Amino acid sequence: MKLRNLLVGILLLALYFLVGLGMKTGIIEPFQQVNLFLMGINIILAVSLNLIVGFTGQLALGHAGFMAVGAYVSAVLTLKLGQPYLLAIFAGAFAALIMGVIIGLPTLRLKGDYLAIATLGFGEIIRGLIINIDYVGGAAGINGIPKYTNWTWLYIFTLFTVFAIKNFVNSTHGRACIAIRDNEIAAETMGINTTYYKVLAFSLGAFFAGIAGALYAHYFFLIQPVTFSMQKSFDALVMVVFGGLGSITGSILAAIAVTFLNAALINLGSLRMVIYALLLVVIMVFRPQGLLGTKEFTFKTLLRRKGGSANVKD
Repeated sequence: MKLRNLLVGILLLALYFLVGLGMKTGIIEPFQQVNLFLMGINIILAVSLNLIVGFTGQLALGHAGFMAVGAYVSAVLTLKLGQPYLLAIFAGAFAALIMGVIIGLPTLRLKGDYLAIATLGFGEIIRGLIINIDYVGGAAGINGIPKYTNWTWLYIFTLFTVFAIKNFVNSTHGRACIAIRDNEIAAETMGINTTYYKVLAFSLGAFFAGIAGALYAHYFFLIQPVTFSMQKSFDALVMVVFGGLGSITGSILAAIAVTFLNAALINLGSLRMVIYALLLVVIMVFRPQGLLGTKEFTFKTLLRRKGGSANVKD
């Protein structure tokens, strides 16, 4: 276990320094840098939504609303109130968490399509409220946000999100959420407080969506309500389903693949969305469980050989 953790740490440090060096030397061009930052933000969104949809089994479609809360709260704190960037990120994340609790308590008693419609509606309510607040620019949004998000901050918060959710899933709380996903009635019979754990997972997912929004706002200078429409929530859901419901590494791979695909097809104009949709249909027909299903891509997978298995535990 210690050897595995050491290897993971070395690989992560190597990736950080290699990408940073590529940006400084110009090997990674500006267009590629933009997509690299989008990739990190999409990883945070996909992994956090997977906690709600994949591990807890709650079909929520309002993730973009929590991202908007994090983006606007952090932008107001840095641009209008002159607060530190790190404080603004966590303030935006906690504001999204509180909003997640407020929305989760009444809606998570619903199930299936009713829950999806309710969370989608709340996401649109958040966006509608922002449009009608002149202090944050209304429909025009906020412009001139300081560009505080750099490669270091993005990398730190992406790793923070992945490891925090991984540890949560592997904890007793995470096992309770998985039990609710597999059979909510049986879980409740065994004494699991289903409402508590569903709200807990929902609010934690909202917290990390708020971090993604804060990182987004402080990289792209401008945020508008239209940026956080229901299309953004559907994009995150596509990444989760594409990677596999209940697979963190699957969400990471799907976020990378979807971001790369959007960048590769950007010159095709409106035809890009047609190709994108067709690829998704093909994947859902031939691989409905997603890239990894509920499995994780680990060192054990890498070290497994024909006729034997690795001695490294998951």
